[in-house]
Amino acid sequence: MSQLAKPDDQTLCVQHPAVSLDGYQSFSTPVYRASTIVFDTPQAYRERAQRSPDGYTYGLSGTPTSRTLEAQLSSLNGAVRTIIVPSGQAAISALMLTVLKAGDHVLLPDNVYPPVKQFASELLVHCGVATSVYDPLDLPALERAADTERTRLIWIESPGSTSMEVSDIPAIVRIARSRGIMTGCDNTWATALYCKPLQLGVDVVAEALTKYVGGHSDLLLGSLSFADIELYGRVRRQLANLGVGVSPDDCSLALRGIETMGVRLERVGKVAADFAQKIEGRAGIAEVLHPALPTSASHALWQRDFAGSSGVFTLRLAGTSQQAVDRALGELQVFAIGASWGGTRSLIAPMSLANDRSFADMDRDAVYLRISIGLESPSDLWRDLENMLNALADPSR
Repeated sequence: MSQLAKPDDQTLCVQHPAVSLDGYQSFSTPVYRASTIVFDTPQAYRERAQRSPDGYTYGLSGTPTSRTLEAQLSSLNGAVRTIIVPSGQAAISALMLTVLKAGDHVLLPDNVYPPVKQFASELLVHCGVATSVYDPLDLPALERAADTERTRLIWIESPGSTSMEVSDIPAIVRIARSRGIMTGCDNTWATALYCKPLQLGVDVVAEALTKYVGGHSDLLLGSLSFADIELYGRVRRQLANLGVGVSPDDCSLALRGIETMGVRLERVGKVAADFAQKIEGRAGIAEVLHPALPTSASHALWQRDFAGSSGVFTLRLAGTSQQAVDRALGELQVFAIGASWGGTRSLIAPMSLANDRSFADMDRDAVYLRISIGLESPSDLWRDLENMLNALADPSR
């Protein structure tokens, strides 16, 4: 083989020189950005499909940055593998598009994140997949609803979105397994630090990493963690079919955020539980929805299956007009009004369940305030919250 001449400057601009990494050690994970993956030989390129599902073949299949985050989440969840996707909703959607086909039936809890119901009614229905909504607290009714050969998946969200009910996950798993049905669980509220659904028998766990893993309200990511390697491979292939990938920069932010997630959760969980106890019985508050409260109907299940509670809980208001709610929220100075949660800033979101629930034991006409505790001073937060609560109790203010 003839020796190549010294490259021209334009080539030197494009090709980076190799630099020794000897002696270089850092705590941070490098941000590997790539669309193209290069191969050592033509044969390696021809056989690139054999690298699936874990190997690198193209940017959409992941980079060492995303794989580091996946491995960390797998370790926390006790999973065989984890996949990172662009959002929590994308995680749930990708799973359902993988495991459900025309003629199948899926069961969604009434308290599921509302966009999941929308996904089922606007997309799954056009794929020939039937959806039923079940009361997450009525296990006999769930058994009857699942007693069909068409049912392929029972979805769980615990605690439920806004209304905060804790489901009996092991009991739902037993119902599903007796019928050969897969189970999946949205574990965003607790994270893998405070609940491990895979250890409770669930097949796959979804999480919106946007919330506590990211921790700073500046990224959108989701994850799926699997108990079964074959299912992992199927979902990874489906994401390739859909052309879905994630930014290594977002994964890098999540890797930074997850390092402090433990101390953040401990702080916000303690403050949220303290505030929930203080608010119980206040004028204008019909109910404080927080499973760590001894008065909660879900408290025993929460004690059994959870190692702690995060910083999100809900207030159900007592006959308060929308105008009075808006006026009271206008008193806030430390809390912000906004969607999502899990960041450093405290949030309040006025919620309505009027169009989201099917079962009558929920006050669908009430106004709910979802509270997410952040990292501000607890005393500042309480003064701000108490001022709002006083305004709710005295609409004439």
